Amino acid sequence: MANIDEQILRATKEIVVKFIENGRISPTGFHETFESIYQTVEKTAKASIKASNQEVEKDSQKDSKKEDKGKKGKTG
Repeated sequence: MANIDEQILRATKEIVVKFIENGRISPTGFHETFESIYQTVEKTAKASIKASNQEVEKDSQKDSKKEDKGKKGKTG
């Protein structure tokens, strides 16, 4: 999970730097803005990972059921 946290931190940093460069936020508002963006990126990334893991689990269960049906057909 540390790698994911590092990626979230890097993405947040890049977003905040771009906002500062484009004048959308001032460096004085950095703390508040960084915290808000970090929470948003973290929530989105972790929700995406969770959804992806659930899809993999469902696919794995489907494959297991197919294998079970194939085994039953061959034994009977």
